[in-house]
Formats: sequence, C-alpha cells, structure tokens
Amino acid sequence: MSKNKDQNKLWGGRFSEATDAFVQRFTASVDFDRRLFQQDINGSLAHAKMLAKAGILTADEETQILDGLEAIRQDILDDNFEWSIELEDVHMNIESALTARIGDIGKKLHTGRSRNDQVATDIRLFVRDEIDQIAELITKLQSALCGVAEKEAATIMPGFTHLQTAQPVSFGHHMMAWYEMLGRDYSRLLDCRKRVNLSPLGAAALAGTTYPIDRNFTAQQLGFDAPTRNSLDSVSDRDFAIELASFASLLMTHLSRFSEELVLWTSAQFNFINLPDRFCTGSSIMPQKKNPDVPELIRGKTGRVHGHLISLLTLMKSQPLAYNKDNQEDKEPLFDLIDTVKDCLFAYSEMMPAVECNKAEMYAAAKQGYATATDLADYLAKKGMPFRDAHEVVGKSVAFGIEQSKDLAELSLDELKTFSDLIGEDIFEVLTLEGSIGARDHIGGTAPNQVLAAVAVAKADLAKR
Repeated sequence: MSKNKDQNKLWGGRFSEATDAFVQRFTASVDFDRRLFQQDINGSLAHAKMLAKAGILTADEETQILDGLEAIRQDILDDNFEWSIELEDVHMNIESALTARIGDIGKKLHTGRSRNDQVATDIRLFVRDEIDQIAELITKLQSALCGVAEKEAATIMPGFTHLQTAQPVSFGHHMMAWYEMLGRDYSRLLDCRKRVNLSPLGAAALAGTTYPIDRNFTAQQLGFDAPTRNSLDSVSDRDFAIELASFASLLMTHLSRFSEELVLWTSAQFNFINLPDRFCTGSSIMPQKKNPDVPELIRGKTGRVHGHLISLLTLMKSQPLAYNKDNQEDKEPLFDLIDTVKDCLFAYSEMMPAVECNKAEMYAAAKQGYATATDLADYLAKKGMPFRDAHEVVGKSVAFGIEQSKDLAELSLDELKTFSDLIGEDIFEVLTLEGSIGARDHIGGTAPNQVLAAVAVAKADLAKR
C-alpha cells in the first residue's frame, strides 16, 4: 500500500496495488498537457483567492499558496521543473510540487474542485489566448493584402472561370477577394470566442461541490464572461474545441486556395508573379528550379487540420455525460491545429508584401482567350440589342477572330460591322483591357478606383479591431 501511495500521491487511497508501468505511461498526458501550465497556474490562483474569500482558506494560507504557485511558474519558465509521468498530468505535477514546497497547506488548494473542471478551465483559457493570437495574425495578413491591392489596383490580369480566361480583372481586385475570405474567417473566430469564454471552474467532478464557492468571482478573476450554467455539461463539453477546429479547417481551405493560385502563377506557363527567394527552395538535381515550397506545404497542411476536425468530432460522438478519459485525446489535435494555423498565417503575412507582379506577362495573358467578349455583348445591349441576341452576335465574332488568329480588339471596324451595324468607332475603347476593367465601376467591381475604395474601407475596418 505504501508503494502505491508513493506512486499515486493524490488519489491512491482507494487502490490496493500500484498502477502498471505500461498503464502509467499509456494514460499519462503530462508530456503534452504541460503546455497548459500557465493556464493551470492562473486557474489555481483564482481558485485559491476564491477559497480565501469564502473563508475556506486563511489569509496566510492564501498567501503561501499564491506565492508557491508563482514560484513554480518561474521554475517552469526557467526550465528548472521536473515533470513526472507517475503524476499523470500537468495538474497533479503542479499540485504535488506545491505541496512539496509549502507543506500540507498545498493540499488544501484542491478543495471544492476536480481535475475535471480544472482541465476544462485550462483548455478554455488556452484556446481563448490562442484565438486572440490567431486573430492578430489574420489581421496582419489582411493588412498585407490591402498593401498589395493598393499597389496593384490597376495591374491587369486574366480572371478565370473553370481555369479558362473569362474577363480581365485587376490583381488588386483579386487580392481583395482573398481579403474578404479572411474577413469571414475572422468573424467566425470571434464568434467562437464568445462560447469559449465561459468558466467551468466550480463544476467540480460533475455535480458541483458542497463548499460555499463563488463561481462568479473566479470567472471574473480569469476574464470569463460568466460561469457555465450546468455542472454536467461544464466538464464534458468540448464543442468549443470542435468549433475552433471547424474555423481552422475553413481558414486552411482558404489558404490552400490561395496557395494553389500562387503555385500556378509562379509556374513558367503562367509567370504572373515572383515569390521572394526566402520562401522558396531549389532542386537537388535541376539548378534552374525555384520551387514554391511554402505555399505547397501550406496546401498540404490543410489536410492535416481537416483531419483534426474529424478526430475531434469522432472523439465526442459516443461519449455519455460527464467526463471520460477519452477527453484526454482532445489536446494533441487541438494543439497541433493551432500551431499549424499560426505558422501558416505568419508565413503568408510575411510572404505577400514581397510578392512581385510580372505585369507584362499578366497583361499579355489577359489579351488571350477573348477576355473582352462580354464587353462587346454589353456594348450591343446598351445600343438596344437584346442581350441574348448580342450574346449570339459576339459568339460569331469570336469564331471569326479564332479563324483569323486575331483578338476582338485587333479586328477592323469593317470586320466588326459585318456582325452588327450597331458597332461604331467607340467600340475600340470598350474592347481594351483598361476599358474593360474601368467600366466595372461599382461597389465590388474590378475598376481600379473601386479597388482603392475597397482598400480604404478595409483599412478603416482593420483600424477598429
């Protein structure tokens, strides 16, 4: 019995034999959940203050516990803390160290709480902190995109549907499309934060506690909006982790789409942009190669994050209330998806301001594929021709252009008039790439002045965050 108590100092009283060594290692989480030490200590500080406020701890006991916890925090920060697998997790490691430091008073810290509400509190504090960092990184990337869009507001490139030349757009307009995608991600992230920011502390194991605790006090101490309202749900809920994974999956989907375009644009077949050398690598055998490794890897990491979402959903789907050991498996996917998202956002925010446009190549590409055909149809419709008739007329003119190996803008006025007498000398202003993008002068359009207006609105919005 004494051997067992040595191994399981915080819960060994009921057991008659020591935990198997394999089981100790298999069930221990300290190798990864020690990452929560800051949140665990902060939660314990708030809990100790509440116990003193409720008269459960004396003022002296409170001081000793608070000072002891801060000393342990410093030991961990100084890499002067010995983590023990036998003590299973971050909570028991810290509590055991506290008792070793200040004596039996340290054992009073766990009054009125359980590891169940403790870990639920820790993980919410951790996720909240990480959400705030991710939000800053999204803002940084959006700001970078605004800078590129402002600089390239009049830079013409082909816009694609089905990856076929569709209509000319500005590169700045394309960047602001990315901005909008990230804006929705930012909104989803902040919405998730609202549900994260509730305090489970005080729910204890599952039913609450008989002690006169003040859950509003601890919630306030930890910066939560309010305590959770049901003890059973408090210790077993991981919806917020799944929500974050869902946000992360969609964000990574967006970054993957960005990456796909960057990879295409850097290819010799497109040659639209140059990525900075520091974000690329070379080939071990082909000396001419410059590989867009960072966008490619971000595209690849998207599957990793999507997998974590499925992992968390599967983890929770069969669990009865309340806490189950299964929930130990929530942390590694959560930690990894957070790290992955932060790294990918940081990479993009550093890379995008250094992107260089090959304007001549973009312009030449936009002149291919009859990108101004819709402009000709709109021109005829404005002259009174029903749009469907105009569509047919332009289709015939494109067919003629293909036969002659000429773009619409390269056809003579006489050639164009064979398709409609409504076509006049002013058509050549319409059929230019500059005329095409300039004509789309409305909110959300690709006209350069509209791009600059969108950038101004975006910068004002970012400044309010």
